[in-house]
Amino acid sequence: MIEHAPIRDPVALAPGLARGIGTSARTPRWQPGLALDCAHAELFAPARDACGAGMALALARDALRQQQVAELPDRRPFLWVQDKAALRLSGRPYLPGLPADLRHRLIHVAAATPEDALFALEEGLRCRDMAFVMGEIGGNPRALDFTASRRLSLAAEKHGVPLWLVRLDARRDLGAARMRWEVGPAPSPRPRWNAHAPGTATWRADLFRAHTFHPGQWTLRDDDALLVAEPALPESRTPDHGDLVHGSGDRSLATG
Repeated sequence: MIEHAPIRDPVALAPGLARGIGTSARTPRWQPGLALDCAHAELFAPARDACGAGMALALARDALRQQQVAELPDRRPFLWVQDKAALRLSGRPYLPGLPADLRHRLIHVAAATPEDALFALEEGLRCRDMAFVMGEIGGNPRALDFTASRRLSLAAEKHGVPLWLVRLDARRDLGAARMRWEVGPAPSPRPRWNAHAPGTATWRADLFRAHTFHPGQWTLRDDDALLVAEPALPESRTPDHGDLVHGSGDRSLATG
């Protein structure tokens, strides 16, 4: 009887992908301010928390800071593409809420279908006058398969325009992005001067797949001037701000 080598379960290969491709002891760990050799990144984020677009913009601005030459500000426009599902889940960009250096540079495209969104993203990546391209696509549409993801990566690498693709309420699937993040909201640090003011935008970031860096987990905070990374806190150490409303017990809420 001929003995065959055991067939490896494809599902069992997933942890290998999560450790990164070609990582070794010499592979660096990602940190803000580190020059990125990555033209295409994906961020998986829940739509209800509105954290995917915020972190994508923070990462894009961090990458732009490393590309500035001779302290000349980058005034090129950037493209933001949303399909119909993303518009329904997260809404249109709110200009006053964008960083001051990006408000006047936004080019927004509202696509009716995922196919139209992918077309707009690829056309934007072919324009070298774009500082970067950002996309938001809801769920796991059939049009966004590995082939489509690979086309976006090739266009970004060929023309030197980075792509930050936010996947809203999507499950992890096959993709060609060189960096893939799982993003969620995190408690903001207490404001210094006004305890009742909104805190600094803060995210829980899990880099679960990377070609040039070790995967890892961080708490990222956008201080406007720079992106700050801190070691991720275990959920058991997440700050507890207490209950907002006490239980009503057996009384009706209308009784006060």
